[in-house]
Amino acid sequence: MTSSKYIVRQPIKDLKGKILGYEIQYHGENQAYTTEESSSNDFAAADTIYSFLTQNTNKVLKGSLNFMTFTTTLLMKQTPKLFDPRDLVIQVDDSVIIHPLAMRFVERFAKEGYRIAVNEFQFSPRYFSIMDRFDYIKINFKSTTDSSIRNIVEVAHSMKKLCIATGVDTEELYQKAFIMEVDAMEGRWVAENLFTAVHSSSYLQSNFFRLMVAINEDDPKVDEIEQIISMDAMLTYSLLKIVNSGYFALRNRATDVHQAIVVMGLGQLRQWIYLLGTGNGEEGMDDSQEEFLKLSFMRASFCSELMKLAKNLPISRNEAYLMGMFSTLNYLIAAPMEEILADLPISQEVKEALLNQTGQCGALYKLAISYERADWGAIGKLAEQLEIPVNLLTNTYFQCLDEVNGIWRQLMETSEGLAPAGAAPTP
Repeated sequence: MTSSKYIVRQPIKDLKGKILGYEIQYHGENQAYTTEESSSNDFAAADTIYSFLTQNTNKVLKGSLNFMTFTTTLLMKQTPKLFDPRDLVIQVDDSVIIHPLAMRFVERFAKEGYRIAVNEFQFSPRYFSIMDRFDYIKINFKSTTDSSIRNIVEVAHSMKKLCIATGVDTEELYQKAFIMEVDAMEGRWVAENLFTAVHSSSYLQSNFFRLMVAINEDDPKVDEIEQIISMDAMLTYSLLKIVNSGYFALRNRATDVHQAIVVMGLGQLRQWIYLLGTGNGEEGMDDSQEEFLKLSFMRASFCSELMKLAKNLPISRNEAYLMGMFSTLNYLIAAPMEEILADLPISQEVKEALLNQTGQCGALYKLAISYERADWGAIGKLAEQLEIPVNLLTNTYFQCLDEVNGIWRQLMETSEGLAPAGAAPTP
């Protein structure tokens, strides 16, 4: 059986909901990435993650703050130098702290400008004696007593260190993190509660959903897409505004929807329409909406790519893309998912997957969500059910992440190039 080695990133949020950075989590050889220096597993894990980072660091992880755990082996291999110091927080745990040489490597990297975090900080003298060497103190909220948490946070803040609560997998722990006045938190509950509903259920009447389905057909009909856009004044206005912005640098202005579609092309139009449909028009987007959009694109891309690898699924790649995209609708609309999906022109298999996670489509959707959550136990079983080689999952995930980062850069470049808002043109 092919060994399972996965790498995934999960968000770390401050108390206002803003993304502070991402935790890079590793799983290999059916074991979570641990730091048992005496075993050969650590060397195998180090080789695997070093190889992956060598190929992918600049492409995928550049430009965001990445918190990553380093064993002594990885430190000795100079692995942190694959990252720009601005993009990396070196995390260490007890195995590095007690190692006679490992902390010397940590101190050397700190002098070179890398920030340092300690995982699962313990209420013990050997941790407090070296607290001044750390920038971030990470506290496991599932295994640390309340009294210890209070003392650690108080001492850390007195030394101007930032405290991050980890293992925040329930609302109860989320509330505790607020009460304990940590600076940021991470965990399953945090990752799954990034967003708030930003529109009312009346938004269901918008042409946005019809448009998303039409543009994702195997053979999109330009006339149909043009007709749908032309029926919605806001979509028409926003599309013409984007196409006539400095980003496209047209010699002559596009004056109707058909010209705008020709200029933009269907590939780009799919991305822009989703931005237009979920944004707040002239009010712009807050952090929650930005993260919502990124997650929507990521799930859509990942489901679509997994579809290429899976066997015997009753839907097309475009339907798999929509399944991932529409999986976040409960954040967009203040209504039950059943009500949201009822009138959408998508296949019954996709609806069943989103509502009940049943059938092969449900398995595909669960695999995408399980990877997102770093649910290592479920990933292998679901991949086997779908006949997807597990050794392809990590590269597929980061390929999609790279694609989404590219989409987001384009979206932001276009937004920045827009002219000041004026009167909406007549469709």
